[in-house]
Amino acid sequence: MYVIDGVAYAGELVSGIEVVAARVVDELSMLVEFSTGETRLFDAAYLLEMPAFAPLADRAVFDAFFIDHGVMTWLDGDVDLAPESLYAHSFPYERVA
Repeated sequence: MYVIDGVAYAGELVSGIEVVAARVVDELSMLVEFSTGETRLFDAAYLLEMPAFAPLADRAVFDAFFIDHGVMTWLDGDVDLAPESLYAHSFPYERVA
């Protein structure tokens, strides 16, 4: 665990990683591009087990994400996911030609 600006995050700090871009590809799944240059597949289904992320069960809410200073956010910032956690819970993705 680590703390940045008074906010506690689970996991280990991956220095300087940010979300650069993302797009929803299926229900609760998205392709996420990180500042490392990697694109990874993220399945958000596990987040629904936590009350703070319950709003993401609504497809319209999930689809209405935005990136704020490298952090994936929903509902005007009321729900967010640290890029380090998003990276840790995603899988390498390689585009097949």
